[in-house]
Amino acid sequence: MDFIGAYSSNNLLYLLKGFLVTIEVSILSIVFAFLVGTVMGVTRYAKVPVLDKMFAIYVGLIRNIPLLLVFFFIYFALPEVGIKLSVFASSVVGLTIYASAMLCEIVRSGLISINKGQIEAARASGLNYVQTLWHIVLPQGLKRMIPAIVSEFTSIMKGSSLAIVIMLPEMMRAAQVIYNNDVKFVVPMLLLVTFMYFIVNFTLSMFARRLERRLAV
Repeated sequence: MDFIGAYSSNNLLYLLKGFLVTIEVSILSIVFAFLVGTVMGVTRYAKVPVLDKMFAIYVGLIRNIPLLLVFFFIYFALPEVGIKLSVFASSVVGLTIYASAMLCEIVRSGLISINKGQIEAARASGLNYVQTLWHIVLPQGLKRMIPAIVSEFTSIMKGSSLAIVIMLPEMMRAAQVIYNNDVKFVVPMLLLVTFMYFIVNFTLSMFARRLERRLAV
């Protein structure tokens, strides 16, 4: 092991560039997956005809295949039908597709958990179905979903490392390039990458706990 050589300024700068790519891909995927997953979850909760069944099939399919296969399909199979995406775009789309299916079920479960008595009271007070959903059900449901949603966000962050298979220049890829130059760099690089993933995901978890406490007040 060579910690001094592994942590040279050039290596750290190269790893930082990969880390920034990881963060960028993760943030974009989190935003898109949350939006898509919430729309699908609300649609399934409301049992919108046709769309409910379509989203149920989508969720059932995606939840039962590995993320790695999603990356392969988007990057290698779609060009066969004329759809070619960059490595970066393929990574974001793959993570969005995979995570949105998980978030759909999180949102749907959170909405189902709301006491039906509150829904009946809101309807009796004159609110229509959409108003009840928007003002009563969704705000309370989101509070209950926070731990599960943040857990899925950390999964997106960790899942971005699998995009190494399509050569996304993210943090794990950068670490691999560095330790491929010298086998003595393997342990130092893996330890550093582990620490960086831990810091980001731990920060997300702490933020979620604080937000959950504030919303509970």
